[in-house]
Amino acid sequence: MKVAFTTLGCKLNYAETATYERGFVKAGWEVVDWADEADVYLINTCAVTETAEKKSRNLIRRAHKAAPGARIVVTGCYAQLRREALEQMDGVWRVFGATEKNQVVQETLEGGSAPEIAFASLRPLPSAAPTGPSLLSSRGWLEISGAELPSSVFGAYSSGEERTRAFLKVQDGCDNFCAYCTVPFARGRSRNNPVCEVLKAARSIAADGVKEVVLTGVNTGDFGRSTGESFLSLLKALNEVEGIERYRISSIEPNLITPEIVDWIASGTKFQKHFHIPLQSGSDTILKRVGRRYDTLLFASRIDYIRKAMERPGESLVFFGIDVIVGLPGETEELFMETYNFLKDRIRPAFIHVFPYSRRPGTRAATWPDQVQDSVKTERVARLEALCAELHAQFISANAGLPEKVLWESSVKDGLMGGYTGNYIRLERPFDPSRVNTIEQVVI
Repeated sequence: MKVAFTTLGCKLNYAETATYERGFVKAGWEVVDWADEADVYLINTCAVTETAEKKSRNLIRRAHKAAPGARIVVTGCYAQLRREALEQMDGVWRVFGATEKNQVVQETLEGGSAPEIAFASLRPLPSAAPTGPSLLSSRGWLEISGAELPSSVFGAYSSGEERTRAFLKVQDGCDNFCAYCTVPFARGRSRNNPVCEVLKAARSIAADGVKEVVLTGVNTGDFGRSTGESFLSLLKALNEVEGIERYRISSIEPNLITPEIVDWIASGTKFQKHFHIPLQSGSDTILKRVGRRYDTLLFASRIDYIRKAMERPGESLVFFGIDVIVGLPGETEELFMETYNFLKDRIRPAFIHVFPYSRRPGTRAATWPDQVQDSVKTERVARLEALCAELHAQFISANAGLPEKVLWESSVKDGLMGGYTGNYIRLERPFDPSRVNTIEQVVI
């Protein structure tokens, strides 16, 4: 039997797909390329934007058209939020929601029928306050009818990218309920497996010869919510895993990266000078309206603290990747410029991940009357992308001549091999097979 996979969305989805893949391989199935003929096509979907949902549907249609007799299995966030619509699509054999991830491989192997489980069906509430014991009734904007959202965590990690890097899922779900976001409905409340379980996965990664691990989750820094442990205790335990030489934290909310965590990382650990921190808006007006749990003062103070703790004369600088959503409802030109100037003059990150706001049905923000025109979003995205290019070039220039360590990868292009420094600068050198998956001291 042959199975093909395709994945949309975040690194968390990629880690989960890789875990499904290992399960099929263990059962004796052959994994083939998505474009090849297969008995089962598994699509791990995303629902963070309207575009992601459209891509998910298009992949299903194309798979069914190319192989009408194959079984199409759908999982991921879109599968949880729009289960009934997906089940009605031609060719879809099974839809696995958030509570069923542990069953994907086994039930596909067995070819069983769909279980009778009620899943989330999002619909806007009337203007009156909601009643009843729905998950979000106290918050007053959505009802989850007949929902069974997950209370356990599907442990997952990706296979090594370029044999050097793996993504390790340490946490799932979110309790923040920001006004624009469907993640709590797609993935459930914040929860995690205990440290001991995460360590088992890390040791398996190390046994495969992978040198670098990226910690990933929906709200990674919220680790410990369901087990009474702490994110710092996890970091300290992972730091002791033999064979893993470098760690990165894929995304962490600014209010959750505490001085205690920063001080420990800066004391001389395997964790790199590379942080991915969501800002979403540099306007306190917008941050407060959408329900973010920090303001620009706290955000800037965290960046300052990290730089002070980790940047020393003659050493490389800290790489900050910052998420920004452009065109959130109510974002006037003046408020957008608050974001632009905050990034340009105050934060000066190495990279800006820019996303146009996507109106998600069932969220509070989708009902607000002051939506921003798509043409305005597009123009503002372009301005921030231009700023990103400028800031990134300045970051590279500021690191020139400084010492760093690079982990060389196996891919070759035009006779060159590439790799990333600890502070996430991409370097190249003539291909040398003896250097693949090794860490080398260099001067940037």
